[in-house]
Amino acid sequence: MTSQQPKTAISTSKAPPPVAAYSQAVRKGNVLQVAGQVALDPATGKPVAAAVAEQTRQVFANLEAVLAAAGASLADVLMMRVYLTDVAHFGEFNATYNELVSEPYPARTTVYVGLPEPFLVEIDALAVLDQR
Repeated sequence: MTSQQPKTAISTSKAPPPVAAYSQAVRKGNVLQVAGQVALDPATGKPVAAAVAEQTRQVFANLEAVLAAAGASLADVLMMRVYLTDVAHFGEFNATYNELVSEPYPARTTVYVGLPEPFLVEIDALAVLDQR
């Protein structure tokens, strides 16, 4: 019989703090779920520029900061869920995304949703890490 793995919250000041009752990420065993990140600059607490490309870069910086706090990186990510506010943003988002990920690419789902102004992009990530 194996022992239950504890669920551990991950947090870092290098990414925006949660605005409700959720963790920046949660790890259980070797599974890490990173909460959806938006284009907030953690140093200022303010949204970055209004362009999709710049917002996507900030979202990735926030994701990478949370992953690093858990001892992980983008290389450990198996799945990303992308939330865009407008189908017209897909081309610009996808071009920027392609600059930021490398092979083997994570699986990805992209959906169109309403996000609070001025956010255009939100991404969450599922990673699998080495056992502790």
